[in-house]
Amino acid sequence: MNMFKISASALAIAAAATAADARDQVQVTGSSTVLPYSTIVAEAFGENFDFPTPVVEGGGSGAGRKKMCEGVGPNTADIANSSSRITKGDYELCMSNGVTEIIEVRFGYDGIVFASDVNGPEFAYTQADIHGALAAKVLKDGALVDNTAKTWADVNPALPAQDILVFVPGTKHGTREVFDEKVILQGCVDNGTFEALKAAANGDEDAAEEGCMALRTDGLSVDIDGDYTETLARVDANKNGIGVFGLSFYQNNTDKLRVATMSGVIPTTEAIAAGDYPVSRPLYFYVKKAHLGVIPGLQEYIDFFVSDDMAGPDGPLAAYGLVSDPELAATQAMVAAGTPMAPIE
Repeated sequence: MNMFKISASALAIAAAATAADARDQVQVTGSSTVLPYSTIVAEAFGENFDFPTPVVEGGGSGAGRKKMCEGVGPNTADIANSSSRITKGDYELCMSNGVTEIIEVRFGYDGIVFASDVNGPEFAYTQADIHGALAAKVLKDGALVDNTAKTWADVNPALPAQDILVFVPGTKHGTREVFDEKVILQGCVDNGTFEALKAAANGDEDAAEEGCMALRTDGLSVDIDGDYTETLARVDANKNGIGVFGLSFYQNNTDKLRVATMSGVIPTTEAIAAGDYPVSRPLYFYVKKAHLGVIPGLQEYIDFFVSDDMAGPDGPLAAYGLVSDPELAATQAMVAAGTPMAPIE
């Protein structure tokens, strides 16, 4: 970061040139996980380029992708931040609304962590433990039964006898998609429930997956529709609560939170970079190609975002908690060329 300066708040500078029919500020929406990274980039961009500071908003990955896919024009978003890959449904929505070219930018990696009050007991989870605590149906003595576990020790005697209460990202969050697939579904497979559900559904794997991801509705699994700050507030108010967070958010709140291990691995940027931590995910942002060359500063902003100075291993995003993408150079070339993603089949 020798060639750029960053301050706590960005000073918006008048755009060098403004198209008569376009906005003069880049508009970004989407993932609450990607929000702080995008904000860091936007503030540095406003300080170091002759363009206004981009407007960055949260709202969730799914909501952001849908907003980007509303159409083309100055009244629509330029970029959707996302902590999960764009879905086929969102891609098709874009196509149907005339957003026919989308640039998919993977800029690094993050992990999903389980954290509790800093003064509470230590937890050492497996994905099977989380599924066993939160699933609507569990396998007990070879039979599928309603989940009646009340404490973590009911699920696994090696865990503390603390009441189960987990604050889970709501369904509009990209974190929820990864939580469902890499924690709940994997745990369901690991503890044998998947095969039991599959047998009960006459071999239907889709039905078994759906059954795996059905969570209990008795108040012990609580969806949080807001961002991680709301989850943190819930944990602070409910000392038995376990929150699901992005690694970077936890790392910036270690004075309030105690993180759990997963399958014996402490979640760190190093563990994610090495592929050792089992619950990690790539982070993305999606760019509406039709707005390049129309919205002032859009190309410059995305080039800056994926530059070594920002997204590299020694940049400010890594300092905040991002695991730099080892293929960042290829991403930089793709962004510079404006290469759109291939259709999602």
